Amino acid sequence: MADSQTAAPYTDFSAVMTGDKPFQLSGRPARYTVLYFYPKDNTPGCTTESIAFRDLHEQFQQAGTEIYGISRDSLRSHEGFKSKLGLPFELISDPEEAMCLQFGVMKMKNMYGKQVRGVERSTFVIDADGKLMKEWRGVKVPNHAEDVLEFVKSQP
Repeated sequence: MADSQTAAPYTDFSAVMTGDKPFQLSGRPARYTVLYFYPKDNTPGCTTESIAFRDLHEQFQQAGTEIYGISRDSLRSHEGFKSKLGLPFELISDPEEAMCLQFGVMKMKNMYGKQVRGVERSTFVIDADGKLMKEWRGVKVPNHAEDVLEFVKSQP
């Protein structure tokens, strides 16, 4: 966990997201931004996590918080995933891993007995000045979205 007094702002970046909209880290009007990195669209854990954020979206909005999901999937894949799940927030496509590398979420993982490089499920809360407020790494999906919501609601 990092607090806002010591955490340096992230380097500003822009990316492409669903709805053909540009994402820019700076200049967001929200009090907080939740960036949740996940391995792959349409997989069981990523679907469950996205549904959890979807179901709490209105409460996040009431807490002045915007949510963005990020993976290396294409925009086309994201558009289908977003539509299939009825996600009310945008998904950011990071096929070149620029955001994944900036946030340090690329890890070697074991999959079916083989070492593969992939996204470690992680979530970051960033304030309106771009400062990291809290991070979760190696996220376990059950109750995670609730924990993130509890954190943003607990801020003064």
